[in-house]
Amino acid sequence: MTNLDKSLNKIAEYILHLDEASLISLWDKYKSKVEHFSHSTEWEKAVIIVSIINAVRTKNAIINEILLKNNSTNKTKSPPEKPKEKPYLKLVK
Repeated sequence: MTNLDKSLNKIAEYILHLDEASLISLWDKYKSKVEHFSHSTEWEKAVIIVSIINAVRTKNAIINEILLKNNSTNKTKSPPEKPKEKPYLKLVK
């Protein structure tokens, strides 16, 4: 694993622990900065922050969708059927 890989993994690990609700509260602030372009490091950071917020929202939406799908699938499944036994029949002539 390269140093770049290690750095990105550390960043991802840190981002995973951020609270979506707290991030959403910052959305308007950084979205506004991105919409008002300025050739500056601050504008570039705002673009990255907006992207991070979007990434966390997308990740959580995907997780929620999968969990809901799995829950609804589990609820609609019928209990497993007992294996059918061969009926006890005699051939009568």
